[in-house]
Amino acid sequence: MMCTMSTPMPASPRICNRLAEAQPAPRKPVNTFRILGIDPGSRVTGVGVVESRGQSLYHVHSECVRAGDGDLGSRLAVIYERIQAVIDECRPHGAAIEKVFMAANPQAALILGHARGVALLAAVQQGLAVAEYSALEIKRAVVGAGSAGKGQVQHMVRVLLGMDHEPPQDAADALACAICHIHTAQGAQHLATAAMADAHSAGNTRE
Repeated sequence: MMCTMSTPMPASPRICNRLAEAQPAPRKPVNTFRILGIDPGSRVTGVGVVESRGQSLYHVHSECVRAGDGDLGSRLAVIYERIQAVIDECRPHGAAIEKVFMAANPQAALILGHARGVALLAAVQQGLAVAEYSALEIKRAVVGAGSAGKGQVQHMVRVLLGMDHEPPQDAADALACAICHIHTAQGAQHLATAAMADAHSAGNTRE
C-alpha cells in the first residue's frame, strides 16, 4: 500500500483572528534608573541608593558613614572614599544632595559645607550629575509637609521603599533626598511629554 503525504488545510480566518486576540500584548519598556542620595555631615553622613522602575521605588543600599573623631581632614577623606566606593558598588545614574541650611553657629555651617563639598566632589568625579534640594523640598516630596519631623520622614521612607524596618535617621534622610529627586524628575518628564503631545496636537490642527 502506497503512503501519501496529506497537504495541511489552511486555518480559517476566524481561527487566526482568535489566535491573534489570545496573544498577550507586548509589554511597554519600563524606565529603570538609580539615584544616590546624600545627607552630608562632618561626623555622620547618610548615604542611600534608590532604584525607580516605572512608578515603583526600591531600596538598593543605605548606610551611615561615620567619619570618627579625628581631625577635619581625615574625616573628610573618610566621607569622600566611602561615597566613591558606594558609587562603584551600586552604579547610580545620578545623585542628589541636601542643601546647607543657615545654622545658628557659623563655624558649624562652615564645617558642614566642607563635608558637603567632598561629597559633591566624589559624585562629580564619578561622572554623576548632582541635583540639590532643601530640607523643605525633601520633606514635602516624601511626607507631603515641609514641617514634618525626622520620625515622619523615617516612616514614609520605609513605606515608600517597602522596607521591613525604619532606617537610621541619617540614612533615611539620604534615601528621602533620592526619592525627592526621582519624584521631581518624573514630574518634569510628565510635563515634557504633555507639552510634546500638545504641540503635536496643535500641529495636526493647523494641517
